Amino acid sequence: CFASQQAAEKAVKALHLSLGQEAWGHMVSKLIQELPKGIVLPDDLLDKARILDNSYIPARYPNSHPEGSPFEYFGSKQSEEAIAYAGEIVEFVNNEMAK
Repeated sequence: CFASQQAAEKAVKALHLSLGQEAWGHMVSKLIQELPKGIVLPDDLLDKARILDNSYIPARYPNSHPEGSPFEYFGSKQSEEAIAYAGEIVEFVNNEMAK
């Protein structure tokens, strides 16, 4: 899940850089919201980014949960969803950069 969040984050930051903008932070949803207003976002892209944002810390740090290790909180369903959402964000970025 964390790798998916990172892929989406780096892709959106690359889009910012290609537009001559600086991009700071790790929240994919915030990075998307900071894109120029002329860029049309797919309807649910921001919601998918928010779901990925929820993986940034909990998927990495054992003290982010009441007990247990991160792997006990993230299974194949969450991983598949995160991979799919990151893929959609990367595809969106690729399409925008191709314009």
